[in-house]
Amino acid sequence: METLTFNELPKAVTDLQETVNNIQRLLLQKSNEHQPEADELLTVQDTAKFLSLSVPTVYGLISKGELPVMKRSKRCYFSKVELMNYLKQGRKKTLSEIAVETDEYLTNKKRLNNGK
Repeated sequence: METLTFNELPKAVTDLQETVNNIQRLLLQKSNEHQPEADELLTVQDTAKFLSLSVPTVYGLISKGELPVMKRSKRCYFSKVELMNYLKQGRKKTLSEIAVETDEYLTNKKRLNNGK
């Protein structure tokens, strides 16, 4: 640890304050990114509207077991978070994402082969 002179103290405090402010900003960004979305239960009609599908199509997807559904009595309920995850599973990767994954795979494979 270096010793500060009295004349260097104001600049050191300013630098320290800037560093703390940057850390706070980063922590706030990180906490905002990972806040779980409040779950909401949807009816068949709400789900059809949310997915931009017709009600008969939603019932068809239920019967095929493709939609995550909860049944109580004769009613069907859907978790909005589970429906979002269902939609994300169908997401296709961009060419750049595929290229990055390919590079990572090849790099890891080379490391494994060189370690033998």
